[in-house]
Amino acid sequence: MSALLFPGQGSQIVGMGSELYSSFDLVKNIFNQADNKLNYPISKIILDGPENELQLTKNTQPAILTVSYSIFKVLKDEFNFDFDSFKYFAGHSLGEYSALVCADSLNFNDALYLLHERGKAMQEAVPIGKGKMIAILGIKTEEIINVLKTIEKKEGICQIANDNAEGQVIVSGNKEKVELLQNILKEKKVKSIPLKVSAPFHCSLMKPAAVLMKDKIKKTNFKNPIFKIINNVTASLETDSENIKELLVRQIFSTVKWRESIIHMSQAGVKNFVEIGPGKVLTGMVKRTIKQANYFSINSISDIKNFIDEYKK
Repeated sequence: MSALLFPGQGSQIVGMGSELYSSFDLVKNIFNQADNKLNYPISKIILDGPENELQLTKNTQPAILTVSYSIFKVLKDEFNFDFDSFKYFAGHSLGEYSALVCADSLNFNDALYLLHERGKAMQEAVPIGKGKMIAILGIKTEEIINVLKTIEKKEGICQIANDNAEGQVIVSGNKEKVELLQNILKEKKVKSIPLKVSAPFHCSLMKPAAVLMKDKIKKTNFKNPIFKIINNVTASLETDSENIKELLVRQIFSTVKWRESIIHMSQAGVKNFVEIGPGKVLTGMVKRTIKQANYFSINSISDIKNFIDEYKK
């Protein structure tokens, strides 16, 4: 039993998808479609940069979708890979939109528009320099929750943004309060690393962005997905298109329950976790959480060929 995984922000790199772009007209058409929908050359930013343009979240989000969708379409249409044996699709944060597009729930053009708007709304929700995100390594989520409880009455926001994997949790909030948490963790000899992000994502400081996105998401046509989608907010199965819309709004300011999502799929019998998109971030997270499984990350032609050969065995 298999699950298809789609990465989120942090996996982007200038030149991602370039080999597929130069090899398949199908991919050129997808990149051109993205340019036309967004009304600016996102394909040039993906392929050539500059990096500071790609890192802007309004660009990063549709860029990663474009590359993930391209890989999916190459697998499906150029290599005739049949995804019928895949029980679940899941995406990390913006990757949930990629999952929905590939599961025929959301049109690619509509997803491009929503992610560009989502990126702008998330960036504008908090003034630059007022928020902070850190990665906390090596301790259990429950221990972090206990530390957060000791400072919850202090002014400001400090919340778990991503429960990524065993021993890898991202915290987000007001700069001062996150730094207070860092100081406490340092005293406990717990490692934390500041993230290079433009805003404090997936915490309640993002509620203004959710307000801006609610109407845009509500007006967009979603269908019930043809594959089972594990959503970020509840780490459980959701197949109803109206519920999916509501969860996408909540996702903007809620914890991404990725570790719980992976555990849910593993307990349901998934043995093969296949990441499609730039980088191998999700594969690393799965390895930390589920020790006995098969892991694949696909972002090149050789990756595709190796995966198909292995999968046939």
